[in-house]
Amino acid sequence: MSYIVDFQNVSTVGLESSPVAEGLAGLRAHEARYFKNKYEHDFTVVPASDDPKTIDYVHHILQAERDIILSATPLECARFQVSNIQWAFVFYEDGLEVNVLYTVDDPRKRAVGFKLSPGLAIPEALEQFKFATQKSSLAGNIRGSYFVIRGIY
Repeated sequence: MSYIVDFQNVSTVGLESSPVAEGLAGLRAHEARYFKNKYEHDFTVVPASDDPKTIDYVHHILQAERDIILSATPLECARFQVSNIQWAFVFYEDGLEVNVLYTVDDPRKRAVGFKLSPGLAIPEALEQFKFATQKSSLAGNIRGSYFVIRGIY
């Protein structure tokens, strides 16, 4: 069942099994606010089990581009296109968010982003990346990193 993320009333719906559910819910709400404000798009997630194609897509890019295999369990995901950008998001039980930004018409603007919920240590598979900190009224201190996608997916 899909869930439109409400960034004004942050909820842990769908994320209850995470030990950092509140931080992960704040991170998810942070993304929802961004898409609503920038694109007038309602950020809608589904349980990971309902959309294995999105999970496989994100995991395929991680492995093909950087040989990254994540051990965390995916809880929810989202996949949509706004403007000329295809987006995919996966929210993991440990508090990690992975997003894929893939412009349809400009191969120079394609990337994978990682965001860590407050309380999550950098996962071993991502220790090669440097993480910067961003403050969010919804998610607290978000640590994030990214890499540029070179291949075609």
